[in-house]
Amino acid sequence: MMATVRHTFNTTVPASPEEVWAWSTSIKGIKAEMWPVLKITFPKGMTHIGEDTTLDKPLCRCQFLLLGLFPVDMSKLTFAELEPGRRFVEQSPLLSMRSWRHERIVTPTVDGTLVTDNLTFKPRVAGPLVGWFVKKFFEHRHAVLAKSFARKAASAAPKTVA
Repeated sequence: MMATVRHTFNTTVPASPEEVWAWSTSIKGIKAEMWPVLKITFPKGMTHIGEDTTLDKPLCRCQFLLLGLFPVDMSKLTFAELEPGRRFVEQSPLLSMRSWRHERIVTPTVDGTLVTDNLTFKPRVAGPLVGWFVKKFFEHRHAVLAKSFARKAASAAPKTVA
């Protein structure tokens, strides 16, 4: 039997918790964090994960495409807990996992907002390889998150003219 894998990722971004929450629950933000490693599909017209999302029932089916081309997994996107503006727990059935739990917490700080992702999962096969891939993938997601908010902060900063 495969061992349970746990990872935690923390990134502080120069933005308000409201901005970070809006990004974290928008389809645009989710896709941006994943690209170009994975492309995720959502139903046409879906723009965000709503505060009225029914818990413990699949919201939709999502397909994961490696490099945007190769189907590698399928998910029935399911939220177990949702505290709008602060935290969600996504606990979706995935073809590749015996169990999957992704908790994202948005916490205000003096420097902006701390984003914490706690992952707990049990791969069906190739545990060490899948564990490594998921770790690298979430490191990539946090790098994209940091760059995206750094760019927004830089473009919003007042310009000085010499």
